[in-house]
Amino acid sequence: MHNLVIDIGNTNQKLAIFNGRDLVHYQKEEAISAQLLRELIGKYQVVKSVMSSVGEQHDELVGILQKQTQYLPFSTSLNAGVKNNYATPLSLGLDRWAKVLAAKHSFPAENCFIIDSGTCITFDLLNAEAEYYGGSISPGIGMRFEALNHYTKRLPLLKWNLNDLTIPQGIDTNSAIRNGVLQGVLNEIVGNIHIENDKNKQLKVLITGGDATFLLEQLKNSIFAPQIIHDPYLVLKGLNEVIAFEYVQKD
Repeated sequence: MHNLVIDIGNTNQKLAIFNGRDLVHYQKEEAISAQLLRELIGKYQVVKSVMSSVGEQHDELVGILQKQTQYLPFSTSLNAGVKNNYATPLSLGLDRWAKVLAAKHSFPAENCFIIDSGTCITFDLLNAEAEYYGGSISPGIGMRFEALNHYTKRLPLLKWNLNDLTIPQGIDTNSAIRNGVLQGVLNEIVGNIHIENDKNKQLKVLITGGDATFLLEQLKNSIFAPQIIHDPYLVLKGLNEVIAFEYVQKD
């Protein structure tokens, strides 16, 4: 039995096929077409599906999923065994919630600190008792470069090469901007891990998101290296976990 899960984020749209809890297909698109969706459903004989979107509704895609699969609308009311103590659950980002659910399944009864470095940088804590209280949101790396250009009259808009994993010395304006943004992000990440380490024993640090490679390079020789786990499919795994919980464990 195959499940289809879709994560529509701020920048990219991702989909995956799971056989139970095994990831058998992954694809990233600028926009998922109806044709692609129908092809995957037919190819893998998809039975169940779920979709998360951080923004607008995607009625055409939902219509296909409802017609051709057992479709489960994703929301923060689907808890998969996690107690959600967020004060405003309706405003909680669905991608953040999916990552929490994935952490709960992957590391049951452990303290997990989830860092997602994408359009925004989000920090979320799931404690060993499977209780979630929230976290924090700050501008992502790209957004910080854009803000420096937008809110000043003379600073240029720099395009960051994702393959450049170094932090340069600030010897001119361009390198000073790169140093300030990249070192600032790293300091923020390290500081937040320090804070959570002091409060939670045997903390697992899960890192995901489009800019995760940069963070992993910077942290590989840090004191936190043994705690760090990179999982680029965390949101998708969380969405699939909802299917497993709602359709299997509750049956």
